[in-house]
Amino acid sequence: MNEKKIIQEKPDTALILLGCPQIPIQTSAALYLSAILHKKEVKVTIGGTKAARALLEIADIDKIYTGGPEGIRNIDTVIDDLADETFDTDVSFVFVHNEAGVAYTATVQAISSGTVIAVVFGGETEVRMKELTEIGCMAISAQGSHNPLPLKKKIDEVVSWDA
Repeated sequence: MNEKKIIQEKPDTALILLGCPQIPIQTSAALYLSAILHKKEVKVTIGGTKAARALLEIADIDKIYTGGPEGIRNIDTVIDDLADETFDTDVSFVFVHNEAGVAYTATVQAISSGTVIAVVFGGETEVRMKELTEIGCMAISAQGSHNPLPLKKKIDEVVSWDA
C-alpha cells in the first residue's frame, strides 16, 4: 500500500483513538500526531482507555497538544457517539498493537463517515497488517515498541496532504 497521500486534502477534524498503552511508543506517537494536527489547524479529539488518557493528561498537563473542542474522551463514549451519529470526524487514526485494536478499527470504519487509518506498531505488526487488510482498512506500520522514530516517519508521510 502506498502510504503517501492517504489523506489528499487537509481535514477539518480528526480523531486519535488509543487502546491499552501496553506498548511504550503509543503515548509519544499519539502526542506527536496530535501536535502535528494542531499545528496544521485540524481540530483533534482523542479517545482512549482510562490508562491511555491518564498518560496523555500527565504528559500534557497544560493541554497544549491534547486540547481541542472535544479534548480527551473515554474510548467507549467516543464509539457510542460515533454509533448514534452525534459525533464524527473527517479522519480517524486508530492506534493498533493487538487484536482489540483491530476490532476498534473495524468498528470505527463501520460507523464513521470519515477516512480511517490504522497506526500499527509493536511486535506483531505483520499479523495486525494482515488482519487490517482483510477488513479493507488503510494502515501504516512500524515494527517496534520503544523507539518511536520509525512510527513518527510513517505518521509524517500520512499528514503530508496537499495544501
